[in-house]
Amino acid sequence: MKKLRPLLLTIGFVIVSISSFAWWGQNGHRIVGEIANSYLSNKARKAIREILGNESIAITSNWADFIKSDSSFNYLSPWHYINVKQGLSQSDFNIVLQNDTVIDAYTRLNFLITELKNQQLPPEKKQMYLRLLIHIAGDIHQPLHVGRLEDLGGNRIRVLWFGDSTNLHSVWDEKLIESQNLSYSEYVKAINHSTKEQRKQWQEQPMNEWFFESYQLAGKIYSGITQPHQRLSFRYNFDYIDILNSQLLKGGVRLAGLLNSIFG
Repeated sequence: MKKLRPLLLTIGFVIVSISSFAWWGQNGHRIVGEIANSYLSNKARKAIREILGNESIAITSNWADFIKSDSSFNYLSPWHYINVKQGLSQSDFNIVLQNDTVIDAYTRLNFLITELKNQQLPPEKKQMYLRLLIHIAGDIHQPLHVGRLEDLGGNRIRVLWFGDSTNLHSVWDEKLIESQNLSYSEYVKAINHSTKEQRKQWQEQPMNEWFFESYQLAGKIYSGITQPHQRLSFRYNFDYIDILNSQLLKGGVRLAGLLNSIFG
């Protein structure tokens, strides 16, 4: 990191991982997982079943959050997100990722992909790494998982959601999804409509573009909060639900592409 310090100062960005206790909510991860399941190759589906048994991708997608109750897994907390200073161009953002040596969602996703392609990986590690990959691929499509360090990806931005005090990160993790009053399977039926051409395009995009897409959306979300304890309700849902649904859909399609490339 000492060698990178002059570059970091020159282009004016900071990338740091910090502990956070928020995540795509249970339904968000299950929606992404269920969409991914619908686009698996037969070979990938068989390999995943051998690893997970009868546990579906949708259900296993929340494992990485559930194990936060066990302090021995605290080291996994930074794997769920990446914090980047706002206002970077795409080229500067790519430099951030190219020089990234911090434990965060980007470096860990690359690590997990490499490990899962290793035919000699022990079964217990293979299961754990698959569960983590499924989860983190979902996480990074929640824009505030590619948010700012100073507010912990929106966790420190207090807002009122239909009158209830919460934070901006929680709105995007859970509140918006919960407000649709759909089970995860109903939600998938409502949004899982993409063309073959769209799926091909989304899956062919390199992973750094997934992160930059969320980064840009995070900037839009931040700009939508103009005052402390801002009241959010029906209008906010109207303005942002299409972004939310698009990210859930892309997350599922891209996760399927990852799994097919590893196992298919």
